[in-house]
Amino acid sequence: PRADPLHKVSIIPRGAQALGYTMQMPIEDRYTITRHELLARLTVMMSGRAAEELVFQEVTTGAQNDLEQATDIARRMVCEFGMSERLGALTYGKRERQVFLGRDLFEERNYSEQTAIQIDEEIRRIIDSCYANATRELTAHRQQLDMLATVLLEKEVLDGEEVKRLLGFPATVSSAAASMPSSNDHPASASA
Repeated sequence: PRADPLHKVSIIPRGAQALGYTMQMPIEDRYTITRHELLARLTVMMSGRAAEELVFQEVTTGAQNDLEQATDIARRMVCEFGMSERLGALTYGKRERQVFLGRDLFEERNYSEQTAIQIDEEIRRIIDSCYANATRELTAHRQQLDMLATVLLEKEVLDGEEVKRLLGFPATVSSAAASMPSSNDHPASASA
């Protein structure tokens, strides 16, 4: 519920690693994002891997990019945003660009080995929790998951509104308003 709305979903391969994609777009420009919104985003990212396990009882390399991005977001939540309940509202490490030294990114480690272990454990806890949420939601809505997969096999690409209609969700206000005729669509009356 706190994730950005679905814009498009596709099973058409893009590049060497993307076997399809789920595109979400925020409703409005934002400068900050809440912890709950990041956790919702992570849950969406973990849904591809969770769906593989649920449907095929097997995992593939298909979720590699989602796993990489999810791990990066979870690490930033813990190390940069102070969003870890266990480690508190602190930042860990200092990241700087050192291109002139032949490096793209340099991280100064300003914490102990014990704290590094706790950071790794907290990142894993966040990812595992989001994965469990994704698995729980997909299991609860398995029939809709199978229906969506069947339609995607036929059409290959669906926009967010098509997915909503397919799954029985109400259309968004903006799309409902866009489908209503405006006063400019009616011919002028004879009395005018």
